[in-house]
Amino acid sequence: MHNITLPSPHKILQVVHETQAEYTFRVQCDAQVDHGQFFVLSIPKIGEAPISVSAQGEGYVEFTIRKVGRLTDGIFGMEQGDTLFMRGPYGNAFPIADFKGKHLVVIAGGTGLAPVRSMLQYFYNNPQDIQSVHLIAGFKDRGCVLFEEDLKRFAQSFHTIYTLDDSQAEGFRTGMVTNFVKEIPFGEFADYHVAIVGPPVMIHFTALECLKQGVPEEKIWVSFERKMSCSVGKCGHCKINETYVCLEGPVFNYVKAKELLD
Repeated sequence: MHNITLPSPHKILQVVHETQAEYTFRVQCDAQVDHGQFFVLSIPKIGEAPISVSAQGEGYVEFTIRKVGRLTDGIFGMEQGDTLFMRGPYGNAFPIADFKGKHLVVIAGGTGLAPVRSMLQYFYNNPQDIQSVHLIAGFKDRGCVLFEEDLKRFAQSFHTIYTLDDSQAEGFRTGMVTNFVKEIPFGEFADYHVAIVGPPVMIHFTALECLKQGVPEEKIWVSFERKMSCSVGKCGHCKINETYVCLEGPVFNYVKAKELLD
């Protein structure tokens, strides 16, 4: 019988230093991954952690990781050619089939851009599948900006607003992403969906701002990783009331997610 918690070795193909605190690892992998799913990455004798897929291509997936603990400290010490252990993919995904042919609004805060990056890349490469994409991406400051080349490309095809919380830089506006939700022309859309990803407090207030602008709850989708550990519904670390985030998520419609957000 297949052990769903048993990791397998995968070769690191490339390491990109996005910022001082975030690196992107391209890892050899042939798994079919849906936009929004995650893997559990591990280093023997150190630990494991769930990480969203930030990009994918033929024979590889990418993970954008923030240095925040023992496991990520260990991963940050790895280089091209090293072996990383992983299992997955796990979880559900953004309902891309429902997004096609409609307008899509994506609002991301900081590393929250990573879980929606592959979806944005898909629509950038397949513009015939979407009416329009409006992207609001916010970062703490200029040194925290992720995926700079992607952001430049997205600005050529999408309606983009890039923000810094409380500082100024060329190409960025100043303020929280919630300040700019009112600039999205929801009233002009015949049909649309909204995807919000970031820290729980950012998701909470951004969703409230969308509701204030007349967005129906069922049009809002969020993604979050809450204290996930085993990622197969056995340990209970991610359980909120009766919901296992690792099994039913990490992508939720806001009708459900509003009961799960802290």
